[in-house]
Amino acid sequence: MIEFLNMDGYGLYVFSSFLFTLLSFAGLYKITRSQLIKEQKKFFSKFGNLTPDKMTKARKQKINQEILTADIFSKI
Repeated sequence: MIEFLNMDGYGLYVFSSFLFTLLSFAGLYKITRSQLIKEQKKFFSKFGNLTPDKMTKARKQKINQEILTADIFSKI
């Protein structure tokens, strides 16, 4: 088992690379998630209290459809 983890002297490099990649992806996910939540809050503060007429118009706009779709997939 120790020989497998050592990987003929390359184990330290391999496992440190995996750890660096994992931490980088976790940081990127956290930053992206926080930016998404921030943008959703701005969107709902602007469009949260619309009349049904204005809400229908807002839902037809392309950028708003993208934001609403992101909200659905972020709950998965």
